[in-house]
Formats: sequence, C-alpha cells, structure tokens
Amino acid sequence: MESKVEALFKRHSFSLENKNIVIGVSGGPDSLALLHYLWGKKEKEKLSIVVAHVDHMFRGQESLDDAMFVLHFCGKYDIPFEMARINIPEIMEQTGKSSQVAAREARYEFFSQVMERYGYQNLALGHHGDDQIETMLMRFTRGSTGKARAGIPFTRPFQNGAIFRPFLSITKEEIEQYCNLHNLHPRVDPSNKKDVYSRNRFRLHVLPFLKAENAHVHEHFQRFSEEMQEDEDFLEELTVQKLNTVMTKRDEDKITIDINRFLDVPLPLQRRGIQLILNYLYNKRPSSLSALHIDQIFSIIRRRQPSGKLDLPGGLKVIRSYHHLFFQFEEEIGQAFAYEIQGPGITQLPNGRLIKLELTEKVPEETDDCSAWFNRERVTFPIIVRTRKTGDRMSLKGMSGTRKLKDIFIDHKVPIHERDRWPVITDGNDFIIWLPGLKKSALEGIDYTKSQYIQLTYSK
Repeated sequence: MESKVEALFKRHSFSLENKNIVIGVSGGPDSLALLHYLWGKKEKEKLSIVVAHVDHMFRGQESLDDAMFVLHFCGKYDIPFEMARINIPEIMEQTGKSSQVAAREARYEFFSQVMERYGYQNLALGHHGDDQIETMLMRFTRGSTGKARAGIPFTRPFQNGAIFRPFLSITKEEIEQYCNLHNLHPRVDPSNKKDVYSRNRFRLHVLPFLKAENAHVHEHFQRFSEEMQEDEDFLEELTVQKLNTVMTKRDEDKITIDINRFLDVPLPLQRRGIQLILNYLYNKRPSSLSALHIDQIFSIIRRRQPSGKLDLPGGLKVIRSYHHLFFQFEEEIGQAFAYEIQGPGITQLPNGRLIKLELTEKVPEETDDCSAWFNRERVTFPIIVRTRKTGDRMSLKGMSGTRKLKDIFIDHKVPIHERDRWPVITDGNDFIIWLPGLKKSALEGIDYTKSQYIQLTYSK
C-alpha cells in the first residue's frame, strides 16, 4: 500500500517534507489508516500534525464513542486532537438540507477553523480509490458536466492552503489489510450499509460488479480522473482567453456577452464558457443547477427570436436582447423620472449620464448623435428630460409624419431593459424634440437667420 501512495505523490510532484497537516479522522478504517500512515512519516518527513474530528450527533452515544476512540488513539501517540459536536439533525430541520450535504458543510467548516487556529496550510482526508469510482459514477448518472465529471481531485485549494488525498490510488480492501497488519481496530459506521443513501447503493451493488470484471478498475478510474483534470485545466485556460474577447461587461453580479462573438468560439469552449460565467456569478452554486439549464441557455442563444428570458436556480436571470446576452441576479427595471430645465446648466440622469443645456450664438461646424441645436424662438420652456410613456411618438428630421418611440428603439436594437431608462427630451408642450444618441426631431437644426440657439449635449 505504501508504495502505491508514494507513486501517487511522485506522479503529482507532491512532497510531505516539512508540511503542517490537519488530518480529518472519523475513526473508521480509511481515516485511521491515514492518520497512522502520516504519523509513521512524522520523523522522517518532519511533519507537524493535528487531528480534527466531528461528531455529527446522528447516532447518539455510539457516535460520541467514536470521538472518544479517536481521542484515546491520539493520546496514545501524543497527537494534538480537536473535536466538535455539531447537531446535524437540527441543522437539517432548520435548513431543509440533506443529511450528507449538511454534514459535509459542517465538517469542512470545522476543518477550516482548526487550520486557522493552528496556522496550518494542509488538510489530509482519507478518500480512496473506491470512493473515486463511486463519485464519478454518481456524477455521470446525475448529469454533471465539466471538471465535476473528473471526480475527486488528488489536491485542491482550501482556505489558505490545500486539501490532499493520499489514498486515491488504493482500494478499501487494501486499507483494511493495512489496518490488520498494523493491529489497528477502527470503528465501523453501520449507516454505510444502508441502501437509503445513493452512494451506498453504488458501493453495495455497482462496485462489486465492476471489481468482478476487473480487480484493477480503481486504477483505470483514477487515471481517467487525472487525465480529465489535466484536460479540463487546459481547456479552462483557453476558455478564459476566449471569454475575454466576448464579454462586453463584467461586474460582480452581472456579465454581458456579445452573442455573435460567442458563436465564433469553438464549440467545446462555449459550454465551458457558460460554466465559468455561472461559477463566477454564483457565490454558492445551487445543487439544482444541471446540464438541462446549460442546454436552455444555448437554446436562447441560438434561437432566431431577438429576445428571450430564462430564470435559473438561485435567482439568476439570463436575458437575451438582440445580439447581447445578460446574466444578472436582478432584472433591471427603469425607474421613471422627469427633470425640468429652466435655463442653462447640467442635469445628471439616473444612468450616470449628463444633459447639458447652453444658450449660444456660435454655429457649430458639425454635429453628432450626442448633441443637438434648436432655434431658441421655436422651443417652449421648460425643457423636460423624462422617461418614455405609452404611445410616445415623435416627428423625425427629414421625414413626414411621426414614428412610435417603440419602433425607433427596435430599429436601433436598444435592449428592452434600457428602453425604460433612455432619456426622452421634450419642450414645455410635451413635444419630443430629441431622443439622444438615436433620433432628432424636425425642430432640430441650424437656421442661419436666427442669432440664438439652444445647444443640448448628452455625455458621460
């Protein structure tokens, strides 16, 4: 067994030398063997170790006896011991979480606290090759994607350090043989035999079949896991590079991508790109988020209709508007506003932009979409800057008749959520004289027979 563990370390260029390690120990065969193994390396590798144990309070006195067993074992070998009793059944009742999720979260939180208390950077856990097979099969079965399919990593970042798992290359049977060889007498949790847990069903029914087909199946799964981890790391790096070219906006709670640029990205990176976006936006990824939701996102990206919306778990919304896709937690609803401008000055709008009004006799050499000039005598004050109203229409420069603002927004592909925030500028008679950045009215323009003009500027 020891040679297989050392081969795993060598394959990952991992050294135990001078490491300070918190070891999660339940008292079962896996964690007890791990503790004994690392304790045996203590002098040679100059290790500092401390044991962390959690009593989940599922089995009353029996689980408390497990804790006392680990305490006694640590006392025998003079190993520092830390424990916590956490009422997981009570947490389940309060939060609605499953037993496994609630127990895992509490356990890792305690491990984190012990690492911080001692200033240690490493957490060692006793997951083994059989656990790897079960985990990968469970994730395949429930439709996991990306790196999740690679199962349990040998090492991963945790707190200010890392978790590592020395036993992934060996089986449960080899661990039990190690315990027998070294006269260890681990505790056995009877819940490991109950079919009520999905992992136990894989352990009791699927794993024996695979081992009967090939006694070394765990080695093949571990190799597949490591290769997939490496492939996913490389593809993730490529995906990040491509995402930087398709994202038009990135905030803590909102990401916007250009759909046309996104569709130019190679297909294997598209799916990973969506996963990276979701991982970035979710502080904690909902367990109900699945491959089905990813497929729905791709459906809205590739549809012919220019708009659409999805509601994902955890309150995340995916909104398509023309050639942009918005990932955000709060659907932006424009708050109505109306500002009166009685004379020269600057008005700040809710979107952070400015409307500047000047009275001038200077005739501009050229104009653009963000500035407009009006004959002072033809405009009734006050000038009003407001949001759109139902039925709004305006006369357009160079055209007869009027057009609906709604149609103008559609023609210019203005995203739906921006239309309710777009400034509409009218005179005192509510006649629309300018739609900044989009359209000017028939009133706009230079009359060289007049001496004074109203100059309006729309700027950041």
